[in-house]
Amino acid sequence: MLIATEPVPPLGGHPLAMFLVQVVLLLLVATLLGRLAARCSLPPIVGELMTGIVLGPSLLGHTLPQVSDWLFPDVPEQAHLLDAMGQFGVLLLVGLTGLQMDTQLIRRRAATAIRVSLPGFVIPLGLGIAAGCLLPAAMLAEGSDRTVFAAFLGIAMCVSAIPVIAKTLMDLGLLHRNVGQLILISGTVDDVLGWLGLSVVTAMATSGLDAGSLVRTVVFLVLFVAGAALIGRPLVHRAMRATAGSAEPGVTLGVAVALVIAFSAITHAIGFEAVFGALVAGVLIRGAGKDVLTRLAPLRTFVVAVLAPVFFATAGLRMDLTALADPTVLVTALVLLAIAVLGKFAGAFIGAWASGLSRWEAIALGAGMNARGVVEVIVAMVGLRLGVLNTAMYTVIVLIAVATSLMGPPILRRAVGRIELTAEEELRRSELRSTLHKDDLKPVEQA
Repeated sequence: MLIATEPVPPLGGHPLAMFLVQVVLLLLVATLLGRLAARCSLPPIVGELMTGIVLGPSLLGHTLPQVSDWLFPDVPEQAHLLDAMGQFGVLLLVGLTGLQMDTQLIRRRAATAIRVSLPGFVIPLGLGIAAGCLLPAAMLAEGSDRTVFAAFLGIAMCVSAIPVIAKTLMDLGLLHRNVGQLILISGTVDDVLGWLGLSVVTAMATSGLDAGSLVRTVVFLVLFVAGAALIGRPLVHRAMRATAGSAEPGVTLGVAVALVIAFSAITHAIGFEAVFGALVAGVLIRGAGKDVLTRLAPLRTFVVAVLAPVFFATAGLRMDLTALADPTVLVTALVLLAIAVLGKFAGAFIGAWASGLSRWEAIALGAGMNARGVVEVIVAMVGLRLGVLNTAMYTVIVLIAVATSLMGPPILRRAVGRIELTAEEELRRSELRSTLHKDDLKPVEQA
């Protein structure tokens, strides 16, 4: 005999109303501050992160606590609604990052890119791990393992952010310069290494540090990458190319989103971070051809203009800048910022020297790859969710993401201005000029 069960009641009433109010407020303020940052020649992510700072405990919560408590009540179920929307947005954003990775270009400049990117990855990684081992216990989350914390901090120090790098190069009109191309390729290598490292550290945090689990993590990682390359690649290409024959572009968007989420679910299920699966899915979808990429343009617009700002604003809500009033937290922030910046610049200089590049090219590489923006925010969010980071350390890491994204453009502009323009770059600029919109020509002409 079947027993009738009551259906799960739909979301409604006050929780739904508050969720809608939160999304409207976060999106409008993030869009406004993002445009304001862009007018100041800064990456929009800076303004979007400032949204959470303005509306979160750092400002609104400190000056008008009753209004803050009403807008963002400390209720897990309410916070989970924003988290779910933010996670969906960040998976699609990382998938779009995969779409921007030119694997053919990486193969052509692989040797130089590896010589530049590896020192820029390994040096800050080692410095971050060392700092994690030496930081005061007060900076660790309650119950956090010191080894996992140190490894996590190392990953946070060594990552680069391809979306921020690409946008910065575009805004400054440097995509046609050889050093701009090299920054993008080397940043891509660091980006991939960072996602792999984040997945391994996440697995360490969730399944422990014993040798058996670490071996299983590496085996699962190799199997996933091999499966994606040998089985997933032809299946994804076939599926995406089939949608390109449809008269309705929405079919292509729907299948692409489904693939990104499916790969994310797979990596999450085998113990890795979901964003790694999203990145792999984006890379595979890119190989389906230009027709598919053209059809996905509306998806990029929606993610960048709507979902991503909400995610970054939500990330800022968890920052509490009043924590910097504690001398221990303030000193930690300054030391880690110095480690992050000096580690990247030292790594870029060593890599450039090994590749025979000039001093100014090395400085430009360091400035470009130093931008951590999107990726470091995601790393911080993962650490907070896993209980590896407390609020103070989360605030410090997100501050580093903002600071490094701020310092990149002026240093890049000055360094590249000292590098002589070559005939190859002139030709590339002419080709780029023919593909750009009229409003985008000015920075290219000035570079």
